[in-house]
Amino acid sequence: MASGSWGNCFYIEDRKAQTAVLIDAGISTRQICARLQVLGLEPHKIKGIFITHEHIDHVKGADVFARKFKVPIFATKKTAANRLLCSENSLIKKIKNNDIVRVGNLQIEAFSKSHSAADPVSYTVHGKIRVSVITDAGHACKNIVSHISQADFLFIESNHDPDMLKRGPYPEHLKYWIAGDGGHLSNKQTGLAVLEHGSGKLKNIVLSHLSESNNTPELALQTFNSLIGRKTCYSPKVYVSTKHSPTKLFRF
Repeated sequence: MASGSWGNCFYIEDRKAQTAVLIDAGISTRQICARLQVLGLEPHKIKGIFITHEHIDHVKGADVFARKFKVPIFATKKTAANRLLCSENSLIKKIKNNDIVRVGNLQIEAFSKSHSAADPVSYTVHGKIRVSVITDAGHACKNIVSHISQADFLFIESNHDPDMLKRGPYPEHLKYWIAGDGGHLSNKQTGLAVLEHGSGKLKNIVLSHLSESNNTPELALQTFNSLIGRKTCYSPKVYVSTKHSPTKLFRF
């Protein structure tokens, strides 16, 4: 639906069961509904919102969407304690950072990662294929490597170009945080992680959470493809998600 510092929201559906989940709801409910409509999708299919962490670009629309459509919000206890996710407490479902939650035929697996938040997680959705959504990570830790290695479809952060970050407008303390282990993956870090750990079954990759100030879609793709090109027997299709509009709908 959207990805970047402005807002993040990912939609995954089991078409056979007509059941879907959102990974994060960091754009407004109005925007979520409008973008679903663009793709020919319906909000009533969504049966769960899975929050990765409490930063506003991941939770902005969660409260209104959950109450409007009576959809439960799943988040770790510390995440829920550090942000008002929903004013209707009965819709908040607390999970552990290694839980697997079943929604219809989908199994949503949480796994911890390194990011400056209370108890951040990423998710892999198990259905017909394995879809991993990995953003907001300072480095490719053991958990991230494991889920990259098993993914059929991967949404993965490609946040910044180190040189652009150094020359960019951010204050030094923010630059230091972004580049550190609690910040965000750079284009090169992402490319190397997928190069070293992606398997032959990984067919589609969507580069996500690009910085508007410290990256460009062209540079992210160029850096990633130049690294992935070192694997001559490995040629996944690579796309970029942005804040302006949803990506195309991928069907399997």
